[in-house]
Order: sequence, then C-alpha cells, then structure tokens
Amino acid sequence: MTLTPIRPDTSIEPFYPDSDGQPMAESDVARDNLIYAVEALKRHFRNRPDVYVSGNLFIYYQQGVRDAVVAPDVFVVMGAGNHARKSYKVWEENGLTPDFIIEITSQSTRNADSTDKPNLYARFGVAEYIQFDPSGDYLRPALQGFRLIDGVYQPIDASPSPHELTLHSDLLDLDLRAEAGELRFYKPETSERLLSYQESEDARQTAEAARQTAEAARQTAETARQAAEAARDSERQARLDAVTNLLALGLSITDIAAALALPVAVVEEICDRPSNP
Repeated sequence: MTLTPIRPDTSIEPFYPDSDGQPMAESDVARDNLIYAVEALKRHFRNRPDVYVSGNLFIYYQQGVRDAVVAPDVFVVMGAGNHARKSYKVWEENGLTPDFIIEITSQSTRNADSTDKPNLYARFGVAEYIQFDPSGDYLRPALQGFRLIDGVYQPIDASPSPHELTLHSDLLDLDLRAEAGELRFYKPETSERLLSYQESEDARQTAEAARQTAEAARQTAETARQAAEAARDSERQARLDAVTNLLALGLSITDIAAALALPVAVVEEICDRPSNP
C-alpha cells in the first residue's frame, strides 16, 4: 500500500530513534513466535528483491513527527527493497506501507491490538491483519485474521482443518496455523511447513548426518563384499592347490573328488580336463 503522508516543515529534521529500549516481547513464547514468523517469511521471500520482511522495527509514517511511529511484531511490504534497515521511514520508501501485519497479542497489548492498531493499519491500507495469542487467554479463537475490504477489516474465514485453526493469506499465498501455542506457515499446495533459519540448519544437519550414515553403511557393505570376494578367491586357490598337488601324486579326478569331498564336475572344472577314473 502507498501512503501519502502529511509533510510538515522539515527544515529541522528530528532524530528518529531506532529503539525504545523495551524488550521485543513479554515472554519467551511470544518472542519465539515472533522470531519464527520473521525468519520463516524472510526465507520464503529470500529470492524476491521487491519484498521486505521485518518485525519489531519502528515504522515512521509521518515525516518530521517522531511520535508518528508504530512497531508491528511482524510485517511484509510488497514493492520495498529486500535489504536491512535500522528503521522504516515511509517517506524514504516511496510512500510504501506494510501490506501484511501480525501482532502477537499479550495481556498488555490486547486492547491496542484489537482497537487502536487496526484503525491505524486500515489508514495505511494494510491488506491483511493477523492477531495471534499463543497463550489462548486473550483471544477466542487464538488466531484471527482480517482482510481490508472497502476500508474496513472483515474477518477471514477459517478453513476446515485437522489442526487447531487454519487461515489462508491471499496476499502471501500461505496458510497460517495455530498449533499448540505456535504460529506456523504452510504452503497450501504441498502442506510444506516454512522453516526458520535454525530449523532449516537443523534439517540440513539431520540430512547430512543421514547421508553420512548411509555412506558409512555403503562402505561397510562394500568392505564386507570385498572380504567375501577375497574369501572366495582364497578358497578357489586352496582347491586349485590341493587338486594340483593330488594330481602330482598320481590320483585320478574321481579319487581327488572323493578325497576333497567335492563333486567330480567341480574337480574337472578346476583341472579343465575330462574325468579319468
């Protein structure tokens, strides 16, 4: 969404802080959900130079007014450059504002998340607004989505799912699921879950460990095959030596077969000559 902000006299530009010194989340669970959502979406859009994903970052939406600021837990801006920023100043981004926002609701934020922020986000033209309560204490249901229609947020219908709750984001073309206090993204066409950076690294290490285990098993099997082949070669050589020695003593093939407990045909094959009783 493009916002045309009020432009006051900026001859003396104020200082725009990058942080308010407050923790990013009130609890470990809220923080973990925030980090997962930002990282999963960053990985999902990593090859899109025109999609910016961030979270808990100051968005200044009116130049010259340092209090005109909001810091969504998670947000996506379509059309903005995919690079790191200390803060997001709308007037430096061609007026682009977030298109998708998630707020991780808690006891201290539930009122603002349900009233003040939706009103502000509707002004921005945020196409989809998601609220998630990992505790399930403040929102019923714990995952709620809203889509901006004619300037007003309308609820996004939950789709049938064996999981706790699933919503579909048209903007991201992703499913959002609430799973035992965790917010997770899925690709609707494959049901593949988006991974955070740590989850992706864990999966890579698991796959590498499995590859190494398979390679070790292959090498063990090859060693066993070679040992078996060597044993067969040794046995063949021992038979050949025994047959040769017995032939040198003047024994017939039939006698040699009886002495070595071998079929006559085997002794003939070793000698490569017909039976001579």
